[in-house]
Amino acid sequence: MGDPGSSDMPIEAAPPASKAQAARRGSLRETSLETPAKAAPLRGYGIDYRVDPTVSFAEFRYWAKVEREEEREAERLYLERRGPMTLTKMIKSRFSKGVHHDNKKMDQQDAARIPGPSTEEKGGSEHTSIAGRFKGVLNKSSSGGDEKDEARENKALAASALNEDKNAPSVAHGDSSSASLDEEWKTAARALRTAGWSSIFFLVTTDILGWSGTPFVFASVGYGTGVALYVVFGIAASLSGLMLWKIFTTLDSSRYPMLSYGDIFFRIFGPKTRHFINVTQSLQQFCTVMVLIFSKGRIISLLAGPHLCFIVCMIIIMAIGMVFGSIRSLQRLGWICNLSVWFNIISFISIMVAVAKYDIYYPPIFGSTILPKQKNPVKTFAGLVPDAYQQQARGFAGIFNGVDNMVYAYSGAILFVSFMSEMRHPMDFWKGMICAQAFICIVYLFFGLFVYSYFGQYSASVIYQVINPAGLRTFNNVLNLLTGLIAAILYFHVGMKTVYIEVFQEVFKFPPIATKRGKWMWFALGPLYWIVAFLIAAAVPNLNGIVGFVGGLFAVNFSYSFPGIAYLGWSVQSAAELPGEGFNPETGESVVHDSGTKRWARGFMKRWYIHIPCTIYVLAGLATSGMGTWAAVEGLIEVFGPGGTVATSYGCRSPVWG
Repeated sequence: MGDPGSSDMPIEAAPPASKAQAARRGSLRETSLETPAKAAPLRGYGIDYRVDPTVSFAEFRYWAKVEREEEREAERLYLERRGPMTLTKMIKSRFSKGVHHDNKKMDQQDAARIPGPSTEEKGGSEHTSIAGRFKGVLNKSSSGGDEKDEARENKALAASALNEDKNAPSVAHGDSSSASLDEEWKTAARALRTAGWSSIFFLVTTDILGWSGTPFVFASVGYGTGVALYVVFGIAASLSGLMLWKIFTTLDSSRYPMLSYGDIFFRIFGPKTRHFINVTQSLQQFCTVMVLIFSKGRIISLLAGPHLCFIVCMIIIMAIGMVFGSIRSLQRLGWICNLSVWFNIISFISIMVAVAKYDIYYPPIFGSTILPKQKNPVKTFAGLVPDAYQQQARGFAGIFNGVDNMVYAYSGAILFVSFMSEMRHPMDFWKGMICAQAFICIVYLFFGLFVYSYFGQYSASVIYQVINPAGLRTFNNVLNLLTGLIAAILYFHVGMKTVYIEVFQEVFKFPPIATKRGKWMWFALGPLYWIVAFLIAAAVPNLNGIVGFVGGLFAVNFSYSFPGIAYLGWSVQSAAELPGEGFNPETGESVVHDSGTKRWARGFMKRWYIHIPCTIYVLAGLATSGMGTWAAVEGLIEVFGPGGTVATSYGCRSPVWG
């Protein structure tokens, strides 16, 4: 993964541009070699300027190198002062307000032990160069119990993002070295970055881990193929994570922070690709809400009994989503999200107990699959599963439906950029991500193999709905209903805000969401979002098919294809740099000697041994997406045919009652 533009290289500014080399400040396409040098204009920086089209790829890279070196030094000093990690310190770190608050406490402790000026005030110490940079805002936000000041600071930063406030600091490039950057802004930006790599382990695990569908995968592909593909896709998901990590660490800075998946494509390919990614991301999150409406409607049907119309069950979920979706802030839901993790652990253990001790509950299987409608002996297969034992479709489509669900289970890379933007030292992201992916793979294999060994071809994708006894089934249904509703509301907020800010606000010029008019637009569009999701879910009432379709069309691309495309573009642009090119902070100019096909071809061939495998990786991801989407459609056609599901579009008959 090494690259000439890696953050491990020393920071070197481009040489001052001569009249023969000066290029207009902006994108890489601005390559005039005869433009006379101009005085460096004022440059805005901050959240709103992270998508400034006049900032070049070279400038993003320059400030990222500056940022990584400062972070590395700050992390070294923090670890030195903290001392060796102990169990007590580890427990306390779970409740810490962040590294900057810890630094402040250590300064106060040092001052109490040694009378005289604090470390920050002493001249010539090794710590001064870093601590001084973190002093301005932290003294305002963390001294004397000023938690309200900190809250106001965070709200101000959030308001900046939502309102597109153009009053962010501006500096002339000639005076914009790291040392002279507005320290209050830099400190405020870094004060929000507090997560360590251990926190990333929990975030990635919570984001990705979805173990309940793993038995269905083995029921579709068999023991051997299932184990092999789970390991292969786990390695590929980790590789995609490493690609995003490499891009982030070489393009992100507190001056131009990266906050979302679309920001990566903006910095590599331009604004249009960012819009495409944001719209596609919104569609995936919309489809996730649609899946949750249908799956939780199934739980309502199981709890209420066969006499309640299934369409009414989904309307209940839609109505709950409308009510809670009107909340514009998720701050009050944080503790509920923590509860959902414990709900999952309890459900995981209870299902394994039920599978090992009790018989299968057949009605949901008979009502929603193409398996014979009578009980047959449980069968498991080491190799590929024969057509007679497939749940969703026959032939290759049936096997690939299992692969779709497997890919969907690893989807989560879409939030990796957001996770890295919360880290105090993003260079450590790979540690937490790799550990999380390994843990997730082990859990998937253990749970999937365990349940498949007992339930065989009857291992449903919603395994908690086909277990006995009734009391344990009801208990798990309630737990999954609660966690599902929380997830639906969270995905609605993320998806709806992305749609509103990136599409309605940016393209159609809707008012900012924090304004009074924006608030009313949010209240109006929110219910419409839920209604449309309900209408599509009710039109295609088959969970395996919907999950397979979403997995094939979206999850594969966001987890594998898009990271590969982004890494390929980033690496080619980095490799294409010629001697004398780069960003000059003294003049604010990005010197680029050529552009177009010639530049891309040179960059590709310079590191062909990385770019060719990366291209194959991207093509494999796109092919998997295409085949997965086709298999999902074929499966839906077959499952709604003779001998398939009893559910119909906008019908009353429930698929869980056979």
